[in-house]
Amino acid sequence: MDFSAVGKKIKELRKQIGLSQEELAEGICTQAQISKIEKGVVYPYATTLYLISKRLGVDVNYFFDIGMTPRLDYVQEVSHQLKIARRTMNYQEMKEIVKAEENNPLFTQNKQNHQLLVWHKGIYEYMVNHDIDKAIQYLEEAISLSDITDKMYSEREIEYLLSMGVIYFEERLYEKALCTYKLALTHMNHLPYLNDKTIKTRLFYNSSRVSTRLEDYEASIIYCTKAIKWCLEEDHLYLLAELHYHLGYNYELQNNYKQAKKYMERARLIFDLQKQNRFVTFIDEKFKVWEALVETN
Repeated sequence: MDFSAVGKKIKELRKQIGLSQEELAEGICTQAQISKIEKGVVYPYATTLYLISKRLGVDVNYFFDIGMTPRLDYVQEVSHQLKIARRTMNYQEMKEIVKAEENNPLFTQNKQNHQLLVWHKGIYEYMVNHDIDKAIQYLEEAISLSDITDKMYSEREIEYLLSMGVIYFEERLYEKALCTYKLALTHMNHLPYLNDKTIKTRLFYNSSRVSTRLEDYEASIIYCTKAIKWCLEEDHLYLLAELHYHLGYNYELQNNYKQAKKYMERARLIFDLQKQNRFVTFIDEKFKVWEALVETN
C-alpha cells in the first residue's frame, strides 16, 4: 500500500473543495494527524479514512485503489475512454487504445488493469478482426485472471460473459448465447449490490433478443418486462425505448398487433424525447404497414 499516494490525494481533494486541514479534521481527528496523513507519515485507521472520504465527497474504496495502483487517475481515464468506445461501438479506436497501453507498466504489472485490456482485446478481435476463436480465448483469459470461484463472479466477470454472449449471438449460436446469459444472470443474482445498474438491464435485454431468435416469445416477453420494471425502479432510461420496442416486436411476431402497437407507441415516445429520429421514422413506417394490412383484410 502506497501511503504517500493516499495522503497526496487527500490533500489534493481537500484543496479542491476549499477546506483547511483544521476544517477537514473537525470531529474526525486532530489537525496534526491530517498533516501527517497528507505527508504519508502515518496511515489513518479505516474508520478515520471513511469519515475523511465522506467529508471529501468520495467513496472510501477510491483511497484504497489509489494506495494499490499508482497513477490511478490515468488508469481510470483509459478505462473511461474504453467504455466510450464500447458504448459508441468505435472498435477501431478501442483497438488503438489497447495497443497504446499494452506495454505500459501500469497495465502489465497490475493484474486487474491487465485484465481490462485483455477484455477489450477480446471485443475488438471479433468486431475488427472477425476472429471468433481468438476473441473467445481472450475473454476466457480475462475471466481466468480474476480472483474468483465458480460460485461467485463480480460485475467485471459478468461483463466478460455479456461480451461472450454478444459474440455468440452475432454468430447465430443462439443456444450458446442464451446459456452464457443465463450463467451471467445466475451470478448477478448472487451479488448484494450493483454499482453499474445497466448490467441487469443489458442482461435482460440480450436474453430477450436471443429468446426471440429461438422463437420463445413468451420467455422474451418475460425478460423485457423484468428489464422495464428494473429501469423504472432504478429511475434510468438506458435501453428503456429499445425494451418497449422489442416487447412490441414479440407481440407483432405473434400477430397481436393491438399489444404490439401499445408498446411500440411507448417506445416511439421515448425515442422522440431522446431525439432518435431514425427510430421514430422506422416505427411510423411500421404503423403504416399495419394499417395497410388491416385495410386489405
